[in-house]
Amino acid sequence: MSVGEDRHPSVIAVLRYFDYAHLPPELQLISAPCAELAERMVRALPDDPMLTIGLHKLLEAKDCFVRAGIE
Repeated sequence: MSVGEDRHPSVIAVLRYFDYAHLPPELQLISAPCAELAERMVRALPDDPMLTIGLHKLLEAKDCFVRAGIE
């Protein structure tokens, strides 16, 4: 994800977990919308604890969706 190089370290740390190129194509389709939303939120919002918390919660949801796609 190209967004975030100039952002707070906590934002950068969470964003790296939204990468999905390593996933099989069928799981990329599940993961990609979450990564796109994370990127949109980082572009739209200032660094703030709530941004970091929101990204963490989105990451948790993304992980659940991907796991559901594996089952």
